[in-house]
Amino acid sequence: MNRDFNWKLISKLLGSLLITESLFFLICIAVDLIYGENTWIYFLESALLASVLGVSGLFFGRNANSFIGKREGSFIVTATWLSFSVIGMLPFMFSGAIPRVEDAFFETMSGFTTTGASILNNIESQPHAILFWRSATHWIGGLGIIVISMALLPVFGFSGIQVFSAEATGPTKDKIHPKISETAKRLLLIYVALTLSETILLKIAGMTWFDAICHSFGTIATGGFSTKQASIGYYNSPLIEYIIIFFMIFSGVNFSLYYFFFKWKFDKVLKNEELRTYLAVITVFTIIIALTNFDFSSATFVSFEKMIRDSLFIVSSTISTTGFVTVNYGVWPTYTWILVLILMLIGSSAGSTAGGMKVIRVLLTTKYSYYELKRMIHPNAIFPVRYNEHVLQENVIARILSFVVLYFLLIIFGSLALSFTGMGFLESLSGQITCLSNVGPGLGGIGPVFSFSETPVIAKWILSFSMMVGRLELFTVLVILTPVFWKK
Repeated sequence: MNRDFNWKLISKLLGSLLITESLFFLICIAVDLIYGENTWIYFLESALLASVLGVSGLFFGRNANSFIGKREGSFIVTATWLSFSVIGMLPFMFSGAIPRVEDAFFETMSGFTTTGASILNNIESQPHAILFWRSATHWIGGLGIIVISMALLPVFGFSGIQVFSAEATGPTKDKIHPKISETAKRLLLIYVALTLSETILLKIAGMTWFDAICHSFGTIATGGFSTKQASIGYYNSPLIEYIIIFFMIFSGVNFSLYYFFFKWKFDKVLKNEELRTYLAVITVFTIIIALTNFDFSSATFVSFEKMIRDSLFIVSSTISTTGFVTVNYGVWPTYTWILVLILMLIGSSAGSTAGGMKVIRVLLTTKYSYYELKRMIHPNAIFPVRYNEHVLQENVIARILSFVVLYFLLIIFGSLALSFTGMGFLESLSGQITCLSNVGPGLGGIGPVFSFSETPVIAKWILSFSMMVGRLELFTVLVILTPVFWKK
């Protein structure tokens, strides 16, 4: 083991984050006391354990060197998601809501990675505090546990640029302030503002405050955990659906663009290629699904509006990797399944809370491939890849291409591994894609009206790992598994 690895600093940071997690448990205790369902003791036990571990980490990490290298950054990010999931599953197990270890870990990892895949088949029967914690895991993990911690890092006397670089999604990191902690604070402010806005609108639209808060957590974090087994379809409300549609789309936008928008820097927003591509994909896929599924022989305005709304909801939910559903798209024609899988792969914008490969990577890979075709005709010509009118360096393109290749390799080998556990072809392929892309529902037996409860035990561990790898942009986790990572 590398003696130069800064274990003390890692211990100090993880300790501080576990103490932060224990504070969220206290909020769940308050929720339980409001509804009087006597689950508070399980959250108190979890909070005490998290606090003990957190204080122990701080004690071991006292007088730590404040240097954070790239290796420490990658390890901290991965360890944070693992430790949060291990501690976060305790209320589920202590309360008996999810008694099995593999199920509780799967549900919690799905929450913190904002995947939204669930093993629960009796959601409405769960206590309010359990449902609140389940949705809160989305919100905590959505913007990034690490991004939240960036605002706290200066308190402990060290910079967090390497940690931010390890967690931040996409090939580019949009710093909206020279200080990384200030960037994190501004992003967090936008995150909170969007959450509050959606909560108020959903309450006005007819949800209870509890449901509005939980669904806002799931929407803004692009998670997809609902308080209802039928998800958003339970409410049968066009207004609620439209509100969630727009916030799912908003949550798939690079959060730094909101900062530029409120700073009146409209050019940065309007000229952003990724945003334009993202909105174009939503529009085109919605039109294709709606028009090809609609029965024009018995057309009415109401039926046409519903098909447009249903199509827009599923497209927005899938490309934003939220995973909320209003209809069972599993009964739609087979070609729509392919379109859904494509949307899962694409994902939303870099710098958002969404998963997938990200629109920017798909866009730049497409550009690069097109220019390669042109070079076959004009071998001596130079065709630089541009993004937002800036020429990208070759190392950026190389990293993007390696990410895309690795992404598909993980899909291939992950699907193969799942098939070895006994899962069917459709479930194996869609399960790996949906978990790696942090979407939630898959196809077939793990489709929108089903859960992952019947998935084999080994498959749940494989899918849990895929969720974490996808959430942390592949390299951050996989590099830890390489021998070179542990060498001096």
